[in-house]
Amino acid sequence: MARPQSDIEAGREQLIDLVMAMIDERGSAALTVAEVAARANMSPANLYRYFDSKEALIEAVAGRWFQPKLDIMEQVVASDLPPRRKMYEFFARRFALMKAEWEADPVAFALHVELGKEHFELIRSYVDLGDHYLAEIIGEAMGEGHFAGLSVDEALSLVNQMVNVYVNIAAMELIMPKLTTDKLARIIDAVFDGLSAQDRGAKAVSGLRAA
Repeated sequence: MARPQSDIEAGREQLIDLVMAMIDERGSAALTVAEVAARANMSPANLYRYFDSKEALIEAVAGRWFQPKLDIMEQVVASDLPPRRKMYEFFARRFALMKAEWEADPVAFALHVELGKEHFELIRSYVDLGDHYLAEIIGEAMGEGHFAGLSVDEALSLVNQMVNVYVNIAAMELIMPKLTTDKLARIIDAVFDGLSAQDRGAKAVSGLRAA
């Protein structure tokens, strides 16, 4: 007889809790289904009732980690803030949350970074979703006359490069103490004030002269 769905979901949540605790202890490099099952006091066969593979389990763990960040993005995009402020909040709120996680336990944060590197294909959808929401904000900004001469994709690429260390957790981890929301605000102002298809001199220099 099949278990009630609520029972299955409760078991899944408990296993996610367990795996996240194991990752916090020593990372995911040696994480196996057999080890997770042993820690959960169940057989591997029983664990597969909840997750049909190790990859599915890791994907669920990633989903748990990313969910608060997704909630922030959805709240900001749905808000009635003007585009410039909306873009700042889109990045600043997620950064503040991740910096708080890093400050609470830098080692655990680093281990989750490694997990993301090892299983990037499993989390690519979250990166793509972030780009989708950012493109919506850029579209709103263009509707108000910003980023003239650029396509949404061009602006998206430029914005991502300019704010990379505030969203790329691997890059962020390396210089976290130097990152602040005040600096991010200046970057967003630079994005809005500086992005233009018109060359203002940077490409006009034909060559370098020796001093």
